[in-house]
Amino acid sequence: MPIDPYILLLLGTVGLAARLPARGTGADVASGASTAAIAFLFFLYGARLSTREALDGLKHWRLHTTVLACTFLVFPLLGLAARGLVPVLLTQPLYQGLLFLTLVPSTIQSSIAFTSIARGNVPAAICAGSFSSLVGIVVTPLLAAAVLGSSAGGFSADSLVQIVLQLLVPFVAGQVLRPWIGGFIARHKKVLGLVDRGSILLVVYTAFSEGMVKGIWHQVSPVRLGGLLVVEAVLLAVMLALTWYGAKALRFGREDRIAIQFAGSKKSLASGLPMASVLFGAHASLAVLPLMLFHQMQLMVCAVIAKRRAHDADDTGDTGGRPAPVSPRASAGPSRTAVGTGSRSH
Repeated sequence: MPIDPYILLLLGTVGLAARLPARGTGADVASGASTAAIAFLFFLYGARLSTREALDGLKHWRLHTTVLACTFLVFPLLGLAARGLVPVLLTQPLYQGLLFLTLVPSTIQSSIAFTSIARGNVPAAICAGSFSSLVGIVVTPLLAAAVLGSSAGGFSADSLVQIVLQLLVPFVAGQVLRPWIGGFIARHKKVLGLVDRGSILLVVYTAFSEGMVKGIWHQVSPVRLGGLLVVEAVLLAVMLALTWYGAKALRFGREDRIAIQFAGSKKSLASGLPMASVLFGAHASLAVLPLMLFHQMQLMVCAVIAKRRAHDADDTGDTGGRPAPVSPRASAGPSRTAVGTGSRSH
């Protein structure tokens, strides 16, 4: 049961924000740096995404449509259904965070890694995660406007413009400049991966600092956190079952079912954190808490499932015609989510 070291860094950053939150001028500087970091993150996401691979992946449109439906339709419907758990298990702010979790894109790096371990369709997992991340830049804010409304930090036309300028424009700029900078990014992917992670940590520090200053953490109790974990465990179990048996009902082969299960049941921490910072403002710290917990839970559970799938393949002699599986650590490049950072794993 792996514990992602990046989660420990995230928790350490939360602890730092709790002990030494940014205030006054320091808060203004941190907020400006966080805004610049988010824009840079999505610029890198755009520069990393291979347009050729994305277009080639369209050939397997049934698989990608299935993953997108799981990510942006089934997940949100389950999130809306969880409204009945307020206030029995969840407070309203925690529910909003849970609902936001169901709206964010799927992961790329961890989907690829676990699909490889389980001997599934790795190229399909790459394309499915990339499509989800790309679509999520537009769809996630629109879904948030529809289902969260004013609770998402006062979502408005100005908020949508801010999202376009902070997320979509840098992403498009990265895609446009990819022919010239793609080689540089590939050669320095480890260094840029550290930049990815550092940017996310800055976003987390800024969000949780603002939450501490405004005192919103008094709204959370250990009992409520326990209730949130139970709800998220059920949500993950339902999605894992639906993606596996639903793909079987749709007559996908074993390798495709594996890709659908791992790409369709995950949520991206790296994409979700910056989006939450833009959408929720001062309440972003509570909004991203469910996503942080779900991220670690999905890694632990999917690691076990991937190894089981690989064992099943050994028992049947089915290697899928693929090379030996790689570990989550070794599989994908730098970022972790959308093409990610501690989150593509995220």
